[in-house]
Amino acid sequence: MIGFAFMGVNVEVTKNNNENGTNLLRRFTKRVQESGVLRRVRSLRYRQREKTKLGKKRSALVVIGRRAEYERLKKLGKLPEKKKRSYR
Repeated sequence: MIGFAFMGVNVEVTKNNNENGTNLLRRFTKRVQESGVLRRVRSLRYRQREKTKLGKKRSALVVIGRRAEYERLKKLGKLPEKKKRSYR
């Protein structure tokens, strides 16, 4: 018997009396694919958590600070020149 469980989804295959291991493994793999367990696990693999309220506030303050500094330098005329893009 081969089994696999993930977040409440159970996939189970029992071996028939005249079945070899390869066929059993093939049936199990097919059941896992049909259940969509692997698709869900792979979609969650690189998922990042949402920022907390404090984290959002801090990042917003950083952006506001950068914007204010840019405006200050712009008024003083001390902004570095923008590099022109070169296309091939």
